[in-house]
Amino acid sequence: MVRFLHTSDWQLGMTRRFLDEDAQARFTAARFEAITEIARVATSERCEFVVVAGDVFETNQIDRRTVLRACERLGEIAVPVFLLPGNHDPLDAGSVFNSPAFLAKMPANVVVLTDTSPRIVRAGVEVVGAPWTSKRPLQDLVAAASASLEPRVGTLRVMVGHGAADTLSPDRDNPAVIRVDDATEALRAGRYHYLALGDRHSLTRVDDSDRIWYAGSPVVTDFDEVDPGHVLVVDLTEQAATVTAHQIGTWRFLSENGDLNNDADLDAFERLLIDVDAKDRTVLRLVLRGALSLRQHGRLNELIEHQRDLFASAELWTRHSNLVVVPEDTDFADLELSGFAESAVARLRVQAESGGEQAATARDALALLVRLAAGSRA
Repeated sequence: MVRFLHTSDWQLGMTRRFLDEDAQARFTAARFEAITEIARVATSERCEFVVVAGDVFETNQIDRRTVLRACERLGEIAVPVFLLPGNHDPLDAGSVFNSPAFLAKMPANVVVLTDTSPRIVRAGVEVVGAPWTSKRPLQDLVAAASASLEPRVGTLRVMVGHGAADTLSPDRDNPAVIRVDDATEALRAGRYHYLALGDRHSLTRVDDSDRIWYAGSPVVTDFDEVDPGHVLVVDLTEQAATVTAHQIGTWRFLSENGDLNNDADLDAFERLLIDVDAKDRTVLRLVLRGALSLRQHGRLNELIEHQRDLFASAELWTRHSNLVVVPEDTDFADLELSGFAESAVARLRVQAESGGEQAATARDALALLVRLAAGSRA
C-alpha cells in the first residue's frame, strides 16, 4: 500500500477584479497559506508524497516574487512533491518552470513532470505525468501518457492528469478531453492504479471505483464551484483506493437572495448579513427582488455600503436582480422643499414613474436627495 496527497489548481498569483487592494492581498496570502496547510496534512497523515495535478501558477507570466514565495512554501513539505504543468502554466517556450527564478530556487523535494516517463518514488511506487506543452493540446494527454505503460507486478502507479473528463464536459468534441472509458480500461489493465486529475475546481468523484478524482482547488475561486477547498489523502493498493477529503480552504463565495418589499424584510435581510461569519474571507453576491420606497431603498444602499467594508467583497448582481424603487408621498413629506427644488422633484417623480429610459436615473437622483436630506437632519 501507499498513501499520498492529491491536490491541484493552486493558481498562485490569481487576481480577482471584484477584490480591492486589501482583500486581494489576503486572497493571495490564503493561496500560499494553503501550501503550508498541505504540508501539515501530508505530515500528520503520513503521506509518502504529494501530487499537484496542474495549474500550480495562474499563468506563465507570473511575477518573480510569486515564484520565489512558491518555492519557499514548497520546501516546507517534508515529502517529494510532483508538479504537473497544466493549461494555465503549460510547459511551452515561456514556461514558468523553466524560468531562472524557479530553476534557481526549486527545492530538492520538488519534481516537475516534464514528460511521461515514470518517476520512481520508492521501490514499488511510481508517478507518471501527462503534462500540457501548449494551451491547446490536440489529443487526450492522459491516454497518450498511458499508451506505452505496461503493467508491472508489485508496482503501484499514480497517473497525474489535467483537463476536462468527457463525462463532465459540455464540449465532448474537444480532442483534448479525457476519455473516462479509456482511463477505466487502463486502470483495469493495471497500467496505472489511480488517476489524479486537476482543472475542475470542485471536489469530484469521477467513477465508481474511487480511482479517478478531481481534488478541486484548495482555495475557492468562483461562485459555481461545488465543495472546493479540499485536498485528498489517498490510500492505494492494487485492489482498491480509499479517498479521504480534508478541508483546508478558509475562503468562500456566498450568494444571498433577498425578496425585499417593506421595512420588516429589510430588518430580516440585515440580520442575515450580520450573522455571516468570517466576512473578511467571504465574497458576497446579492440577488435582490421586490419593490421599495425611496427611503427604504436608501436604507438598503447604506446597508450594502456598510457591508462592503466588512466583507472581502459585497456586490449586487444586477443582471439577476429585479428591485423596483417606487417613490411614495411619505418619502418627500419632511423635505420642506420650495421653488426650483420642489419643481425639480416633481419632474423627477414623473420621470421615475414613467418607465422610460431615464426612469432609473431619476429614481437614483431622488433616492440620493432623500438620503442627503435625511443626513442633514441627523
